[in-house]
Amino acid sequence: MAEDLVLVEGDKSTKYEGLIPQIKALIGDEKDMVANQANVAAALKEAFGFLWVGFYNVKEGELVLGPFQGPVACTRIQIGRGVCGTAWEQKETVIVEDVEQFPGHIACSSLSKSEIVVPLVKECQVVGVLDVDSDETGSFDGVDSIYLNQICEWLVSIM
Repeated sequence: MAEDLVLVEGDKSTKYEGLIPQIKALIGDEKDMVANQANVAAALKEAFGFLWVGFYNVKEGELVLGPFQGPVACTRIQIGRGVCGTAWEQKETVIVEDVEQFPGHIACSSLSKSEIVVPLVKECQVVGVLDVDSDETGSFDGVDSIYLNQICEWLVSIM
């Protein structure tokens, strides 16, 4: 049975450092990717209060909506479209300080102001992305990139 997260106070790094071991303990030896993505999304949303946290998984040449927490979302995204499709195409993390300034941004929610998307890469192929949106501009930086990449690399390693 899962226990409640212990929310750690402090700066972003301290919060991530307190959260990551809890995510790993919560998931334990579970191999089901949907279950694991659901718990990661919930843990990140609860710990940081982000507007939207979720996964898109590559299926038949598209990113298809997976487990998420937050307002309703776009169901399918093509490679190269929006922030998620760009991170997929480039196989790298994309941080957008102001989504209104990102060419081709897909506005699933008008409340979204900034975004970070981290690709899930397995055997040199993107198998999905972690998408995190904030209702404030400039919410994401290199600290988020470091820790969210750690979470995604770990998630892929247990797939």
